[in-house]
Amino acid sequence: MKTTATDPAREVGRPALPPARISDTGLPTFTQGSGQGIGTRRQLGPNVSPRRSGLPGALPLVGICCLMSAALFAVSPAAGPRLIPQATQVTWEAGTFELTERTPVLLPPNCPTAAWAAAALNRHLAMHGFQVRVQASSEKPARRAIQLRILSPTDPQLGEEGYQLAISGKGVVLAANQPAGLFYGVQTLAQLLPAPAKPAPSAVPSRLELPGVRIVDTPRFGWRGLLLDVSRHFFTTTEVKASIETMALFKFNHLQLHLTDDQGWRLEVKARPQLTAVGAWRVPRQGNWWSYDPPLPGEAATDGGFFTQAEIRDLVAFACERFITLVPEIETPGHSLATLAAYPELSCGGGPFQVNPGSRFYGRIENTLCPGNDATFAFLDQVIGEVAGLFPGTYIHIGGDEAFHGFWGKCPKCKQRMVGENLKSLAELQSYFVKRVEKIVESKGKRLIGWDEILDGGLAPNATVMSWRGTAGAETASKLGHLVVLSPSSHYYLDLYQGDPALESSTYSQARLREVYQFEPVPASVSPQLVLGIQGNLWTESIPTLRQAQYMTWPRALAIAESAWSAPVRKDWPEFFSRAEVQMERLTQAGINCARSVYDPIVTPKKDAEGFLVLELSSELEEVSLHYTFATANPDPTYPAYQAPLRIPRNAAEIRVVSVRHGRAVGRQLNLPIPELVKRLGTACKLYPEKDAP
Repeated sequence: MKTTATDPAREVGRPALPPARISDTGLPTFTQGSGQGIGTRRQLGPNVSPRRSGLPGALPLVGICCLMSAALFAVSPAAGPRLIPQATQVTWEAGTFELTERTPVLLPPNCPTAAWAAAALNRHLAMHGFQVRVQASSEKPARRAIQLRILSPTDPQLGEEGYQLAISGKGVVLAANQPAGLFYGVQTLAQLLPAPAKPAPSAVPSRLELPGVRIVDTPRFGWRGLLLDVSRHFFTTTEVKASIETMALFKFNHLQLHLTDDQGWRLEVKARPQLTAVGAWRVPRQGNWWSYDPPLPGEAATDGGFFTQAEIRDLVAFACERFITLVPEIETPGHSLATLAAYPELSCGGGPFQVNPGSRFYGRIENTLCPGNDATFAFLDQVIGEVAGLFPGTYIHIGGDEAFHGFWGKCPKCKQRMVGENLKSLAELQSYFVKRVEKIVESKGKRLIGWDEILDGGLAPNATVMSWRGTAGAETASKLGHLVVLSPSSHYYLDLYQGDPALESSTYSQARLREVYQFEPVPASVSPQLVLGIQGNLWTESIPTLRQAQYMTWPRALAIAESAWSAPVRKDWPEFFSRAEVQMERLTQAGINCARSVYDPIVTPKKDAEGFLVLELSSELEEVSLHYTFATANPDPTYPAYQAPLRIPRNAAEIRVVSVRHGRAVGRQLNLPIPELVKRLGTACKLYPEKDAP
């Protein structure tokens, strides 16, 4: 893929933006701005490879493709736009534009990829039962049209992904420096559409109204990413496409595919067929991850799957048309048990190995490639060569995290390598490994990116660091002059609990929607010029289906999308949630399993000054009252409303709480046994006085 060579520097503050005016043709236009450009590092879409249809059996793509309009409320100047991410500048204008199936969409000349934006608009409109005509622009002024324009000269304030949108009674003008900006402008245009008529299709409207408005919008970051782990649980091409379609609506532009790990290798490599013949399959297990039995003798490995190279090309083309770059991750040197099951000679001990089904093994069974073995680097050269040919983006992610060094310390080949390379520690041995892999990656015309453990022992010369263990990795890498992507696990790991564990599927830690939104990912100590962007990660150890993947991703990914696109000075939780609530409803109506955990009550056990257990009730939302009972009944708005911390009544077995908003119960009822609350407190406490007060 051809990529831009722009400076990764960017400014968080926005310059003054140009006003719109009405042109001689009666259509709104923008005057050219001047001043400093935003200048984020960005990638243009890759060259399109031949496409083919995805696999059957997942959520139909037509529903996802049309979700852009599926549940949007009609927008008016009084209500304000319900946009996510929030636009940089919005100015309401008088009048509306009437859009019908006779409305032409005019493409700019000599820009074939602008048609992708027009195609996206028609996917949005399909939910309304009609589509618009797409045609080339002409010299004759067009009225009552949607004009897509590539600015010449370019506007430095917009960069490569910004856009200008003007809607009046006489037409719509969407202008940008690059086709990507047109595409993102279409996503905004879709969010300004009214809700589709119901029932459909018999009652579909013959026309739609768009409000008069001027919008100028530019992104904060050039890397706005999500990660989908397809190794721990495999997802089909159709399911990945559904995820891409939803991402595009909210202006994400990178999807990292975690293709390999201990539990499965998911990419066809023609030079190494055993990777998919053996490494893509494991014995089936269900239950809680890390509690599974290891493979039994003779047990058939029937759980798994992989992408053929034709399927990857299809995914790349699909993502390209939505201006999303696919970033392949090939885990090395650790997390490589599936690799070793296929090619045990790449280990220190020689094997044999089996693909892990989700049982505990770390430190007991070898899962790292041997850096003392030259065959390891010959293997990686073959694999990375084929990966580079399939994925046209700039980066190949090599993992580099959580590599266990215990087997290296006992390996004669590794010891010999350390002596020959004058390496003083096993951390330096890993650094040697990563630096050598970087040379392989660069020999294929790509750049290396890895998790922040690639800093250990010395960072490879040109590596980009993805900081997941907080922000420390980004701080260290930026001080060394390296580019970084912020992906702190505390807030941007989407497999964490988003509600009370009693109401959610089993996982670990917690990141609620409000916390994800309010989190500022870039610390002041990190040079802004070196920040490519941010990324949320969905690890799928405990996520076996697309429905569960959607539940864990949305709505928290809305908060990440907002932080990735909009300036942090604009953050306002109540205002954001008023917009997020609209998007949540739209996603739900489009068939996406959007979590509603944000409505659930929160119960926090504490110990008061006298040593008694007390319960504090709260909510992520404002204008919510919490109603509770310690009896074996289901509370509703008529039950006592929480006012102050609660002591436990004598002999109470549990507390039951429900959230009430605008006079009705919302969210799920939370029932928590008293012993569970004591356990969560984590310290000794008294439940109630040994003797009642006289």
